[in-house]
Amino acid sequence: MRLDSQPAAVRAFFKRAALPLAAALALSACAGMSDSQPHATLRDAPSLGLSADAGAAVTLPDPWWREFGDAQLDRLIDSALASNPSLKVAQARLARAQASADITDAAGGPQIGVGVDATRQLFTATGLYPPPLAGGIYETGTAQFSGSWELDFFGKNRAALDAALGVARAAQADADAARTLLASNVARSYFQLIHLNEQVHVAQRTLAQRTQTLDLVRQRVDAGLDTSLELRQSEGSLPEARLQIETLQEQLALGRNALAALLGKTSASLVLDIPASSAIKPVALSTNVPSDLLGRRADIAAARWRVEAATQDVGVARAQFYPNIHLVAFAGVSSIGLDRLLDAGSQQWGVGPALRLPLFDGGRLRANLRGKVAELDAAIESYNAAVLDAVREVADQITSSQAIGRQSQSQRAAQASAESAYDIALQRYEAGLGNLLQVLSAETAVLNQRRLGVDLAARALDTQVALMRALGGGYRADLPAATAKQAVTSSL
Repeated sequence: MRLDSQPAAVRAFFKRAALPLAAALALSACAGMSDSQPHATLRDAPSLGLSADAGAAVTLPDPWWREFGDAQLDRLIDSALASNPSLKVAQARLARAQASADITDAAGGPQIGVGVDATRQLFTATGLYPPPLAGGIYETGTAQFSGSWELDFFGKNRAALDAALGVARAAQADADAARTLLASNVARSYFQLIHLNEQVHVAQRTLAQRTQTLDLVRQRVDAGLDTSLELRQSEGSLPEARLQIETLQEQLALGRNALAALLGKTSASLVLDIPASSAIKPVALSTNVPSDLLGRRADIAAARWRVEAATQDVGVARAQFYPNIHLVAFAGVSSIGLDRLLDAGSQQWGVGPALRLPLFDGGRLRANLRGKVAELDAAIESYNAAVLDAVREVADQITSSQAIGRQSQSQRAAQASAESAYDIALQRYEAGLGNLLQVLSAETAVLNQRRLGVDLAARALDTQVALMRALGGGYRADLPAATAKQAVTSSL
């Protein structure tokens, strides 16, 4: 029988098939889809107190680290982004998520296959087969094309694809967040090396100053102007200075190891020329939390896309209460005896709908739906936690930046006073009105202020890097427009 030669029979067949399909749709409510709704709600900018006029115009360059004006730092970060293993792991996760989305997309389209079977078998003598087949051994063969296509009447496949795309976009945002974090860690490690190197210079000058002081005290003891007490006190200050230098040198070595690891290298292969902190260009940033912060951070974007994926998973769970409807067809040849496989009479074909409907499943579908709604609640609360952490982190860095600015002003004033006192002591010594011990004592105050200045300069650079990372590092999110609640409501 040829399909194109029997149109009336085919139409009659589909009319008959439509009756059980309509009955199945009427019975679909028997599965008892519960009206589960998420309990959590997404936090938005107004609920966080981010007003529209609060730093909305703040923009960060991309790449942001070039604003420091250090070519060596630029090369280090570029190298880290190209070779860091952790970043490559994030990129591999992105590729896996994109592949999963492609698999889900392909599952919703028509599926066509071909099968060829050749079997030699003994036919049962007490079954359905009549003689001469019964009890005989014959060869059977089948060669046919088969196809199926699931008709997505209830949006299950669309929701599954949207969920997979949400996971892929979350993985993309995770990779962007890992990139920003890696760049900020390299910059902070680099600036920490600058800080330690300058502290070593101050510590070495302190050791030289204390050595000079000890020589003077010895001369005064020999002249009978000081006692052994002053000598022992001066001698005790030298091991302390040497200990400080050794500690700083250890921290420098550990810092180089950490920086090399971020670059995917060994410390021995890291060629580094540590500059002075004064060679680093400071970056001026906003002192307000921007109102569009939620769209600036890759980690928030990743959490938001996970909410979107969880929302679509709820839609998939709801669609499972409805029938699965497939169109299936096959065409080929089949025969008993391989020599007749290609005869005209061996042709066979079939076409028709296939329907699967859950009626009584012991509560499995309802439990699955409740689980997906719970996962959506968890995703929403994870997003809210990420949002609150982001706002706090930006506010903390802004607070620290402002405090460091005020502390630096006070420190510069104190250092100016100490250097002025040192200059006066030096002038008195050169004029014969004072001794060298007074000069060295005044220099001690200058060295202490320089040490504080180095610390504050390092904190200022570190805070600038941390603030730029907290502001997203120039990232602009592509967030879904609808809220989770709206998306779930639309699936009802």
